[in-house]
Amino acid sequence: MMPVGPLMLEHRFIERMIRIMDKKIQIMDKEKKADISFIDTAVDFIKNYADKRHHGKEEDILFRDLGKKQLSAEHKRIMNELVKEHIMGRNNVKKVVDAKESYAQGNKDALKHITENIGMLIKFYPKHIEKEDKHFFIPCMDYFTEQERNNMLKECEEFDKKLAQVEYEKIVEQLEEK
Repeated sequence: MMPVGPLMLEHRFIERMIRIMDKKIQIMDKEKKADISFIDTAVDFIKNYADKRHHGKEEDILFRDLGKKQLSAEHKRIMNELVKEHIMGRNNVKKVVDAKESYAQGNKDALKHITENIGMLIKFYPKHIEKEDKHFFIPCMDYFTEQERNNMLKECEEFDKKLAQVEYEKIVEQLEEK
């Protein structure tokens, strides 16, 4: 069934960070104060782990290879939606960064934009992940031969060597302990 197993495990890890982000923005809302250090950590996680590592494998390996197949209209539609959702997520992260920089320069009203855009990511990821897990990844493996799936898995493993997993595991574990 590979390579969706590793992608789905990454989903569980992303969900852990999303739960932390949800708790943190509730605290920021309550205290009416941005936690700049946490925002930087969350942005780094989303940009580098969720987007560069996870979405990178989806787009650069799985979607690329699916693009060579005769997909059903439904699977083609879902894949196009997923790509658009990845772009939307990137745009939200940019809005968080812009609002955080504005806040750091003294614009306390930017807190609202920080929490709104992090809130959008918190709402986005569970729905996005559910769509991939339940409606896309597993059925799309039927388009591939066992050899093609094994080749994608090897390519995913090579892709992963470029980005540090252990570093993000430590960050999430530390945040969960707080």
